[in-house]
Amino acid sequence: MQGKVRIIECPRDAMQGMKTWIPTEDKIRYINLLLKAGFDTIDFGSFVSEKAVPQMKDTAEVLRNLNLQGATSRLLAIVANTRGAETACTFDEIHYLGYPFSISETFQVRNTNATLEESLNRVDEINQLVTKHKKELVIYLSMGFGNPYGDAWSPEIAITWSERIYDEFGVKVIALSDTIGHATPEIITHLFSTLIPALPEVEFGAHLHTLPHESKIKVEAAWKSGCRRFDGAIKGFGGCPMAADELTGNMPTEDMLTYFHDAGIETGVSQEILQEAWRMAGEVFPAH
Repeated sequence: MQGKVRIIECPRDAMQGMKTWIPTEDKIRYINLLLKAGFDTIDFGSFVSEKAVPQMKDTAEVLRNLNLQGATSRLLAIVANTRGAETACTFDEIHYLGYPFSISETFQVRNTNATLEESLNRVDEINQLVTKHKKELVIYLSMGFGNPYGDAWSPEIAITWSERIYDEFGVKVIALSDTIGHATPEIITHLFSTLIPALPEVEFGAHLHTLPHESKIKVEAAWKSGCRRFDGAIKGFGGCPMAADELTGNMPTEDMLTYFHDAGIETGVSQEILQEAWRMAGEVFPAH
């Protein structure tokens, strides 16, 4: 099974929910090591409300201290509104701006304090900004694989929203996001095998959350359905604070890389530096 895949490492997602403050110098040290590993992209921070996500209040300082000389990884920052996007666009080092667009209105209000219609307006405004500043927008379609809040959900709803975001705004990177670990191999297969042929101009990504024993079958389902962009976090740190099961964290990067290595799929990631980052993560992240 030959091929090539983009791996997006997400220290921002791993760190943002930690209640114990991670010192800025530790974030810088950790992300600088990740920059040496050869990840396609690093989701390094976010320009969001300090009150809502206090762990990310030092994103600008972290960015100013990253050693990007010789690094091939592109930087991605998450924004929750136009103001955050305006700030992110002032940094030439940032390539991608990511916006979490939930197809669950309940979660959209919780996550970004906006209704779906207000959120669509934000997508429009942010898209105009990234175009002006020669950056690229990534839409994270959160609740893409299920909804615990009672809002209507089906694979067809997720497909319809993906098509609408592309048709209306021309967004060419859409990451289907399993915010709470609801995805099954069957749903993953259905979504990617439907969307990828239907929207060939779009690069679809998989931002999966998982229980430890389910990581391989989820990655395999997405890969075999045509997905070539995968988000992960070393040791599976992070995850949705609202998830009922504390074990439902981010997709462990090391599990993905083991699967791809065993399948003969090129990732571009240095195993040696990954192991060093895995060890450093034990120092940087507060004990659970």
